[in-house]
Amino acid sequence: METIRTIYIGQLRTSAKHVQSGVEIITDAPVDNQGKGEAFSPTDLLAASLGSCVLTIMGISAREHKFDIDGTRIAITKIMVSNPRKVSEVKIEFVFPHQNYTEGQQRILKHAAHNCPVALSLHPDVVQNIIFNFNSI
Repeated sequence: METIRTIYIGQLRTSAKHVQSGVEIITDAPVDNQGKGEAFSPTDLLAASLGSCVLTIMGISAREHKFDIDGTRIAITKIMVSNPRKVSEVKIEFVFPHQNYTEGQQRILKHAAHNCPVALSLHPDVVQNIIFNFNSI
């Protein structure tokens, strides 16, 4: 059974529908690639997927080890290159909700972040620059 149904709706836009939930995402080509930049671009979704995957797997690991990361925020920066046009780097910078993670918990979170399915699926040429700010709010 299909997971996602995507339709090209014209003007460099698509609508992707998650079949199970019915949730839809619109994509738009970015301004620097002939689009209007009025929605996530496909490469924005790649970067967002990595960030969401990292947080999800970290959340699972934290729950399994009886602590939480609720309220953790990330800032994601996508860096593109040309010839060929592609994502060269995704920078993810963490801001954690508190500063009391033990060294063991920090190791658990770092391991989870680097081993989420999206991180493991990206081509090795895509730099995954993950910055953990355990000591700042």
